[in-house]
Amino acid sequence: MRAILGTLTVEEVYRDRDQFAALVREVAAPDVGRMGIEILSFTIKDVYDNVQYLASLGKAQTAMVKRDADAGVAEANRDAGIREAECQKAAMDVKYSTDTKIEDNSRMFKLQKANFDQEINTAKAEAQLAYELQAAKIRQKIRNEEIQIDVVERKKQIEVETQEVMRKERELNATVRLPAEAEAYRLELIAEAKRTQTVQAAKADAEKTKMIGTAEATSIAAIGKAEAEKMRQKAAIYKQYGDAAIMSIVLEALPKIAAEVAAPLAKTEEIVLIGGSDNTTAEISRLVGQIPPAVNALTGIDLSKVLGKIPGAQQTATVK
Repeated sequence: MRAILGTLTVEEVYRDRDQFAALVREVAAPDVGRMGIEILSFTIKDVYDNVQYLASLGKAQTAMVKRDADAGVAEANRDAGIREAECQKAAMDVKYSTDTKIEDNSRMFKLQKANFDQEINTAKAEAQLAYELQAAKIRQKIRNEEIQIDVVERKKQIEVETQEVMRKERELNATVRLPAEAEAYRLELIAEAKRTQTVQAAKADAEKTKMIGTAEATSIAAIGKAEAEKMRQKAAIYKQYGDAAIMSIVLEALPKIAAEVAAPLAKTEEIVLIGGSDNTTAEISRLVGQIPPAVNALTGIDLSKVLGKIPGAQQTATVK
């Protein structure tokens, strides 16, 4: 062991204990083998000294180890973080890729499902339309059959009604129309006879009226001629006698005029004149003086002028 320690430094013995143990087994094995001993295992339990040299080496080594350990830890953490980030990125990439594939697959599934649903719905709609069309055809066929049945029934009903109408027509002819026609013919003959009688009577009345009218017209014409002749003769006389004839007419009309003027006084029992004798005379003169205007208004003859043309009347007026 001393020989081995002489070939190694303290640092090598302290640091590389496995090499030291291997050298011990290698060097000591032949010697102990001759003694019948075999070295199976050689372990260095501890290496120390009294001046704390190895402890100092251990501290430096410890510091270096700690430093290296810290650096290693930092590098390990860094590498671990990088690796973790890479792993996370890879995981996210895988996740996104997986999600994308899932979405693509879902979209494809939905599209295919929509296509399948469309095909199914189309098939259902076609089947429904085909069913409805077939049902409509069947209903139409049934309706046509019903219409044919109705037509046949209607024809039969029309035939029955026609037979009934013909029967009623014959019955009507036998019971009503023929007797009515006979009665109408009889009434027509009676009416024709009455009409002929009425026409003849009307003609007779018309002839009678015509004859009466002719007679009356002849009579009126004769009376008119007589009146005209009378007036003509009066006119001739008036023309011949002139004012004397007119005066005669006026004198003939004076009593009538006086009667008309005195008519309101006929119902008067008593007339009282207030005033003297002069007033009475004046009132009478005023009343008499109103006679010529009244005659003029009634006959159109100015009595004053006519009287003025009479010689005797004019002289009398002059004497007064």
